[in-house]
Amino acid sequence: MTHPAERSRNGRGWFERLAEAASNLTSSLAFMCFCLALIAAFVAVHLSGLAISWQLLVGDVMTSVNLLLLALLKNSERRAEHAIQRKLDSIAAALLDQREGDHPEEAAEELRKAIRMEEEL
Repeated sequence: MTHPAERSRNGRGWFERLAEAASNLTSSLAFMCFCLALIAAFVAVHLSGLAISWQLLVGDVMTSVNLLLLALLKNSERRAEHAIQRKLDSIAAALLDQREGDHPEEAAEELRKAIRMEEEL
C-alpha cells in the first residue's frame, strides 16, 4: 500500500478530504460536547438499569465513534508527517545547493517554496 499523501498527487482524494474535515471537527467544542453527552448517556443507561440491549447500543456507538476517529485521525497524522519530511528534504537540498554555490538564486527560491509547502498539503 502506498502512503496516503502519495496516492493523490493532483489534489486530495475523498478520504483525505474526509480525514481533514474529521480532524477539524474533532478539535471543536461541539465535538467535545457530543462526547460528553455520549459518556453521560452511557452512565445514565447503566445507572438506570435499562435493558442490556440499551447498554450494548450505547457501548457500540462509543466503540464505533472511537474506531472511526482512529482511522481518520491516523490518516491526518500520516499526511502531516509526510509533509514535514518533504519540507525538511527540500530545505536540506536548498541549503546544500546554496552552500555549494550552484545557482544560489534558484536555491533561495526552492527554500522559499519549501517553507510554504504546508499550504499544498
